[in-house]
Amino acid sequence: MLTILSQNFSLVNSWINELRNVEIQHDRMRFRRNMERIGEIAAFEISKELEQKEMEIQTPLDTITAKEIAVQPVITTILRAGVPLFQGILNYFDRADCGFVAAYRKHDANDYFSIKQDYLTCPNIEGRPLIVADPMLATGASLIEAIKDLLTNGNPAQLHVVAAIASRQGVETIEKAYPNAKIWVGAIDEQLTSKGYITPGLGDAGDLSYGEKLQR
Repeated sequence: MLTILSQNFSLVNSWINELRNVEIQHDRMRFRRNMERIGEIAAFEISKELEQKEMEIQTPLDTITAKEIAVQPVITTILRAGVPLFQGILNYFDRADCGFVAAYRKHDANDYFSIKQDYLTCPNIEGRPLIVADPMLATGASLIEAIKDLLTNGNPAQLHVVAAIASRQGVETIEKAYPNAKIWVGAIDEQLTSKGYITPGLGDAGDLSYGEKLQR
């Protein structure tokens, strides 16, 4: 199931506009904060999908029965670009456990790439909601590899994928690989370049958040 957070106009549209705008992108703090904000909105929407339980709460005047999240989620991301989006989700699910995957595009001399993944740390996800934050869902190749490794740590009750911007192809790839996944995106771009970059997109989310890197 796909939910586009900017489909009905809201502040999400403004934040995505700023993420894309080359005149604003140089402000790294603002870029990271806008990614966080999209993560926060996604977390709020995801919370509506989680299993609930009833609990007794003692107020200064009385005891009431209230609803609470039954099982706290596990929030994960792909380093390094995913960290701001991940942090936004964690801002709202502040009792969640967390996991991290190191995956990246290994480019050749012609700028074509393969997916390299060499690090994973994650708690037991058996029977728990799993949220995977990936700011740019382009081809879906790195995300599928990350999810595949995360699932070696258990069978989650739910799988949620969160992206700031996704390509139509990337969404379809995830839907095919994980039909039960719930996908939450800020916006959908219809095109990928021949080298697998989202267009119009916004550029390299990792570089825009933390500075340009050396390719090794």
